[in-house]
Amino acid sequence: MTTLQAAVTTTARLHFGFLDPSGRGPRPFGSFGLSLDRPLTRLTLKRAHALKVTGPERERARHYLESIAASCGVAPAYALDIEEAIPSHAGLGSGTQLALAVGSAFAALEGLPLSPDEIAQRLQRGTRSGIGIATFASGGAVLDGGPRYGALPPLVSRLPFPPEWRVLLIFDPASKGLTGESEAAAFTSLPDFPEAATEELYRRITHAALPALAQADFKTFCEQVGYLQACMGAYFAPLQGGPCQSVAVSEALDRLRRQGVTGLGQSSWGPTGFAFAATEAEGGTLLAEAQAHHAGLRFELACGRNEGARIETT
Repeated sequence: MTTLQAAVTTTARLHFGFLDPSGRGPRPFGSFGLSLDRPLTRLTLKRAHALKVTGPERERARHYLESIAASCGVAPAYALDIEEAIPSHAGLGSGTQLALAVGSAFAALEGLPLSPDEIAQRLQRGTRSGIGIATFASGGAVLDGGPRYGALPPLVSRLPFPPEWRVLLIFDPASKGLTGESEAAAFTSLPDFPEAATEELYRRITHAALPALAQADFKTFCEQVGYLQACMGAYFAPLQGGPCQSVAVSEALDRLRRQGVTGLGQSSWGPTGFAFAATEAEGGTLLAEAQAHHAGLRFELACGRNEGARIETT
């Protein structure tokens, strides 16, 4: 049967931080993060007489589609419709998810056995962090080993996120995180990260945070993510003007800390912030209070997503 259409739905991810944010130590980068059930990127791809791309993020999507088609020696004659897209430059991995979604739709439509890793390599994604690739493939909470010798970061651990836990997402529509050349320049401008600090972060994640996830130990998991976030905030503060990219998000997080919330921080370069809640009811309380006190921000209550992207053909 000929495939007439390929549809892909994928979701945002949180980036909790790097083991070595300078990328210059013996264990460069190394990322810890989580797949969320929202925001979404959803698109459909069909064959057409000429290339036509519609919807949000269409210019980026066009570039990815032209690139993946060229890498396979295929003329880009398709109609690509992006129905919904993860906000760009918000710290939620929108670029990698869009690239993998476009590449996966192309592979499904053309019957090509391209894995997420292969698509990422062809579209030059995952050069520092592999968590977006891992969450696209299987969801969950993931730890990667950082890029080595030109290869993509290997997956070290993947665990399901407890289904009863919730994540309060804090959006600042007036702010954007670093990306592209600005992001690359930022990494080169920062000092080396102490090797002892990297080892301590690795120990905390592998010996405390991941076991806490496996045992649904909310308190320990939050403490360890909070510690990692404090380290990242201090390291990147010279570039951000503080622990967060957005002053308004920082103020919202400070208010949550005063309430006793420990599992919180900024995803990647931000500006999106996050805070964990042990139950849906507790998350709803955090959401209502945040909305009442921070009028300039937008909030959503998310779940962890323990499955990868959905790829469908008709």
